[in-house]
Amino acid sequence: MPIRSIKELIAFAKAQPGVLNYGSGTTGGAQHLPVELFKSMAGVNIVRIAYKGSGPALNDLLGGQIHLMFTTSASVAAHLKPARLRGLAVTSARRSALAPELPTVAESGVPGYEFILIDAMFAPANTPAAVIGRLNREIVRMLSTADAKEKFLSFGAEAAPSTPEELAAFIKTDISRLDKLIKEASITGK
Repeated sequence: MPIRSIKELIAFAKAQPGVLNYGSGTTGGAQHLPVELFKSMAGVNIVRIAYKGSGPALNDLLGGQIHLMFTTSASVAAHLKPARLRGLAVTSARRSALAPELPTVAESGVPGYEFILIDAMFAPANTPAAVIGRLNREIVRMLSTADAKEKFLSFGAEAAPSTPEELAAFIKTDISRLDKLIKEASITGK
């Protein structure tokens, strides 16, 4: 692919609607929804090629059978340094410590774009507030250590400690945003 940036990707997709394709695993999953959000916000038509999982899609991307893929840093990191794949941008709001040379999608021509995956710790709804507070303080303390940050980076992730309230607000906002996207893109489980 001659495309070297998000701006070039958008220009190509607008000049030739429906020519570019992308691979993704599960419908509504982590490789599908970020592209649908991108398509919606950038106003482009890129055709989805559905796979039974992200592994087969990544194999076809490496083999040149598909044009692009939005996927996790961990799954492509080994393919970026030997230049088997070209990273265009990260989907987070800020540049990633995993690939600080890559701009964000937002700073590359799609203002406001952000799509992140999070792992979080949950407890039963009736857990006492004092226990939740103690757990949160200990988790934040652990995630803030240099050792934990380094360990997360080695797995292709970034530690981002927060409060229970911040997590709840993120989840509420994300559910609302993704619900709207799924309806607008007519995404179904089929």
